[in-house]
Amino acid sequence: MERPQRAHPTPAMTDQPELTGPDIIRKFVRTLPTGAGVYRMLDEKGDVIYVGKARNLRARVTNYTRYEGNSVRIARMISATRSMEFVRTETEAQALLLEANMIKRLRPRFNVLLRDDKTFPYILIATDHEAPELTKHRGTRRRKGHYFGPFASAVAVNRTIAALQKAFLLRNCSDSFYAARTRPCLQHQIKRCSAPCTGVISIPDYALLVEEARDFLSGKSKAVQDHLQKDMNAAAEALDFERAALLRDRLGALALIQGSGMASQTVAEADVFAIHNEAGNFCVQVFFYRAYQNWGNYAFYPRADDTSTNAEVLEAFIAQFYENRVPPRLVLLSEELAEGEVLREALTERAERAVRIETPRRGEKRALVEDALNNAREALGRHLSDSASQRKLLDAMAETFGLAETPRRIEVYDNSHIQGTNAVGAMVVAGLEGLSKKHYRTFNIKSKELTPGDDFGMMREVLSRRFTRLAAESEVDAEDDATGMPDWPDVLLIDGGAGQTNAVKSVLAELNLPREVMVIGIAKGEERNAGRETFFMEGREPFMLPARDPVLYYVQRLRDEAHRFAIGTHRARRKKDMVKNPLDEIGGIGPTRKRALLQHFGSAKAVSRASVADLAALPGISTAMAQMIYDHFNQR
Repeated sequence: MERPQRAHPTPAMTDQPELTGPDIIRKFVRTLPTGAGVYRMLDEKGDVIYVGKARNLRARVTNYTRYEGNSVRIARMISATRSMEFVRTETEAQALLLEANMIKRLRPRFNVLLRDDKTFPYILIATDHEAPELTKHRGTRRRKGHYFGPFASAVAVNRTIAALQKAFLLRNCSDSFYAARTRPCLQHQIKRCSAPCTGVISIPDYALLVEEARDFLSGKSKAVQDHLQKDMNAAAEALDFERAALLRDRLGALALIQGSGMASQTVAEADVFAIHNEAGNFCVQVFFYRAYQNWGNYAFYPRADDTSTNAEVLEAFIAQFYENRVPPRLVLLSEELAEGEVLREALTERAERAVRIETPRRGEKRALVEDALNNAREALGRHLSDSASQRKLLDAMAETFGLAETPRRIEVYDNSHIQGTNAVGAMVVAGLEGLSKKHYRTFNIKSKELTPGDDFGMMREVLSRRFTRLAAESEVDAEDDATGMPDWPDVLLIDGGAGQTNAVKSVLAELNLPREVMVIGIAKGEERNAGRETFFMEGREPFMLPARDPVLYYVQRLRDEAHRFAIGTHRARRKKDMVKNPLDEIGGIGPTRKRALLQHFGSAKAVSRASVADLAALPGISTAMAQMIYDHFNQR
């Protein structure tokens, strides 16, 4: 792949503002090569508005030198183009992979966008320890081991791991916990771990359990079950009823996993994609099949022009979906793709093994696609219904509170602390799509000058940090390209009365923001009964809403969500402080040295009692470092 080449308009072009988009593009075509590559269209601000790939760059870009023959969306894109950039690639498949990467990174407004870039959990059997650990994993695969997935939800992963523990008795504890054990833990007592940490099972025998778990998760479930069945019968014939009962329980756990989802008879490993559109909205359902089992599904709602076809949206969606994921051996689709062969080559290159793409017409594979298609149709119907209801609520809210227009972004703030300790501020966000958890934020209260429990001071710090950063980083009319959510709020909901509301207004006034933000305070009555809330707004006397008003219910839900989020964040921070390891407080002690100290001495308490000589005897701990560790524990 060659280095990016940026093409600039000639001076004559920049001196002639009357030139149209086709005229500008025509000047680039003259010097373009005929090979494969990726092109980017830029507007007058220099922002990328479209990314495309081509097998022949010159031929592809030539199509944009005229308005005729293009859709309204493409015509608007051509008209807005003021410059272009190009990257040459060796093959069209490489161009497709590069295009998907750029679309996800740059979020051009004329491309089909994967709006919810969700990370799916995996099951990991980590092999970087003599006794491999069974655990849940998200994100980059940095740890050595065997990955199985993806699963559609963390709940499905946790349920499967719990059943696998019963079936194969694999540990799920951390390496430091494992090293510190002197006797089996509770997991062994309830028959979910074979306790390799204390030698109840030997490492070679434990390795056999790991191998069985790998085979089961790889689709060899029948062989594993047959083996356990034979062992159970042999144990029963030998009158070893305790072992026979244990094997019976393990077989039951395997049956529980296999019965947890719709099974496939012929599809061992595949992702199933089905797309449905309605009223210019698209829904893509993705089902994951691994080891002949359905490991869950997830609905995506990509952003695309309403003139796009299902096949066009699905093709762009799949390329972005696998930009940071490893594709399975088989991909089943509900639509025939125009450039399916190029996509297959790109996915094969991404997976470093053969990947097949099929649009089945009959048999079990077609039944799987039809099931995904039905789910896409139902999910889009629910999504549109919820969006319509949300729009009505926001319209009613604008009317109730006298807003100039329907709010597109509402921010709700709350604080949580215990007598000023572990104080946090929380912000939740709602808009036309309902609660937008992607935009939630937490603020650790950092000021040392606040009086413990000073809610006014905490709110001042939170809002000052929030809007100072917003004003510095975002334009007034900016919005999230993926969700359409504006960066700037229309309404601030504050959990508090007149005092809290006035404090917020004073903070905003001091910041001299480039746009006005409506502040609404919501305070519970004297008896703190839901439904008796009083609202505070500038220019109006405090007022209440009718007890059955839908707007009142909506505002209550927003306030309660902010309260829930603030309390949850505060508890998580408090728990983290409670379980903090004393070794974390020593400068120069990173994860590697910490792990070495804990594995050698067994616990932080044992480290605190060690002499300088004992500490220095550990590989990686110098005499100076040993003295620092000793001083940390003995000078406090």
